[in-house]
Amino acid sequence: METEKMDENEWDYHGEGNKSMIVAHSQRCIVLRFLKFLPHRNLTADKVYQHLHNILDFGKHVMKQFLGENYVHHGEVVKLPLDFLKHLCLKVQSERPESRCEKEMDISGYAMCLPNLTRLQTFPFIEHRPIFCIEIKPKCGFIPASAYTTKEIKKKMCRFCMHQHLKVSKGKWKRISKYCPLDLFSGHKQRMHFALMSLLQDSQNNLKIFKNGTLIYGCRDDQEYLSDLNELAHHLKPFFLTADGLVAGPQCTKNILKELIRVLTSTLLSTSADSGRAAKIKSIPVSQSRNYCEASCFCMDFLRNGKHKAETTGLPKGCILYKTLQTQMLDMLDIEGLYPLYKRVEKYLEECPEERSTLLLDGPYDETFFEKLKELSVEDNGSIEYAVTKIQQYRVAMTAKDCSIMIALSPTNQEERIISWIRW
Repeated sequence: METEKMDENEWDYHGEGNKSMIVAHSQRCIVLRFLKFLPHRNLTADKVYQHLHNILDFGKHVMKQFLGENYVHHGEVVKLPLDFLKHLCLKVQSERPESRCEKEMDISGYAMCLPNLTRLQTFPFIEHRPIFCIEIKPKCGFIPASAYTTKEIKKKMCRFCMHQHLKVSKGKWKRISKYCPLDLFSGHKQRMHFALMSLLQDSQNNLKIFKNGTLIYGCRDDQEYLSDLNELAHHLKPFFLTADGLVAGPQCTKNILKELIRVLTSTLLSTSADSGRAAKIKSIPVSQSRNYCEASCFCMDFLRNGKHKAETTGLPKGCILYKTLQTQMLDMLDIEGLYPLYKRVEKYLEECPEERSTLLLDGPYDETFFEKLKELSVEDNGSIEYAVTKIQQYRVAMTAKDCSIMIALSPTNQEERIISWIRW
């Protein structure tokens, strides 16, 4: 990317999370990812550069190994003119959500440059066709089966559903979503359809839909979702025109959304030969006794109808949901089992601070780091090495729990072209 002549007017606010903010180029299919900090807590330019390189290496040498070469884009670190950064910071400030403004965009001089996955830039033959991108943040897809888990509710309800009650009680959202990650990760098409429809009805931060790179649906808790869904269906009509009148009549919106969900389900379950090097690691078994969450609205219907547990068919091993779930399940001890190990490492470093780099606590994220993640034993031998390995596995698992799956689609002359990526 050429950085000598940068014009802030060519960049638009795209979104942000707790630790970073994204701006997108108005013409080219690229985005810039900036770190965010609390006021007066900014890092030096050198430390920002190193932090961004660690993120890049983590994606390239760790997450790609678990999710597959074609599913993770790690980008590159670029140096940007300071004047450009100052003007860009002022330009996007008014577009940022108020709830995110407690942190400021870093303007020390460095950012990550990544492909804009919402615009499907890799397929020039569909350049002039409408491009939709559905971003799904599935969250944690299993209930912990760790012997260290002491809270009974954590053995019955998933973390996402528990947090829904907390967020509504604190006023972050107006209503509890019917979405449950365990339904999406079940591999059971009926449960998956229910989960995706629930995301459409209450997207919160877990589903966004872009058209030609512009957000058209998602995160609008203050509006009536039915009118939003009608507008979304209007955008999607060109995708689902059929000879049998699928988009006509009073059921137009319902039919279009059902067809969209069918396409998404098919994509999420599709397998790929790009299984990643981590496929050679022994699979972590999903708890057979708990394949559903008791807070799931879908599963509550099953229980009311006298069934003891919701049906599950399992995920195909080559699909992106399976690989994501397996990576999440590197969290084998739950936070209750991990915390004592964290305290063990903390105490050790107080006594031997020079060992921090030897233990690879801050990287580098390379082959040596990845090899240490393969040790799946949960038998604590009391060593500092065991504790560090479990902490690093937990970090990888938490990254997978908070990743986004990006599914881009556009009509072609013969068929719909669908591509999926992981963004984390």
